[in-house]
Amino acid sequence: MTILCVRFQLPPTYEAALPGLLGLLEEFTPVIEALPPDRALADLRGAERYFGRSAVELASVIRVRALALHGVDCVIGAGPGPMLARMALCDAEPGVICAVPEEPDGIVEFLAGRPVAALPGVGTATARTLGEYGLDTLGRVAAAPLSTVQRLVGAKAGRELHEKANGIDRGRVVPNATSCSLAAERPFDRDELDRDRHRRALLSAAGELGARLRALDKVCRTLTLTVRYADRSSTTRSRTLKEPTAHSAALTRAAYGMYEALGLQRARVRAIVLRAEGLGPAEQASHQLTFDPADEKVRRIEEVADRARAKFGPRAVMPGALAA
Repeated sequence: MTILCVRFQLPPTYEAALPGLLGLLEEFTPVIEALPPDRALADLRGAERYFGRSAVELASVIRVRALALHGVDCVIGAGPGPMLARMALCDAEPGVICAVPEEPDGIVEFLAGRPVAALPGVGTATARTLGEYGLDTLGRVAAAPLSTVQRLVGAKAGRELHEKANGIDRGRVVPNATSCSLAAERPFDRDELDRDRHRRALLSAAGELGARLRALDKVCRTLTLTVRYADRSSTTRSRTLKEPTAHSAALTRAAYGMYEALGLQRARVRAIVLRAEGLGPAEQASHQLTFDPADEKVRRIEEVADRARAKFGPRAVMPGALAA
């Protein structure tokens, strides 16, 4: 067992704690892939040899440390590869680590009775297509001829699906530390009905994300909005930006657009979370020039505001709508 998939049971308004929890995993291995908002993959091949303990034993230590140092419990799945570790996580419970056997027969047995949709990367359309031909479980897909699966879902996708159904996990943990995303949370003191307050929270969160991205010389490709309600349910929407950016105004427009598209009617909102994903170096990003002098003016004002905040604090310069 070499790969762990860890889901931290973060409170609804504690999503930004993920970077600190990833630091906990880094005490055991540098090969960590963050899966925001609350998950991570960890490759423990080197750690098993170094500590002389199995991945399952190390997982128990990770859980205890997360509880002791951060007050956060976690659920952990373990497997020979990332795909199997993710699937094991679905069966895991707090305090009980679900581990997929390393032996080929054990892997086949673990997968056989599961629905096709349980396989990471398989969507409802693919599962429905396979189900129409009786291939509704991974065991049946594994037993079917490769050519049959390829005719149903395509050559490349069919080969990958057939391999995964047979327990062949070619995935690997791609280290990205904490740079794959940044989150900004805005909880409300009480369940909030006022749309204007919702928009102010979005404006504040987008401004924070933009400032943090610029400080790191990063841009984001995708913006994700999560709205948490009084009944503990939530709605999540993502939008790919027209161009990678760290411009607060562009992030705010995208956030407003996703919020308006939800069409909330007197929703009792408990918290709003914005997450910038798909981060990349700012020097490699392109910006479409315009003939609008206002856009250039706003960007220059943004640069000046960043310098003022760095010198006098984050509240030194802020939009007028947030000053009240």
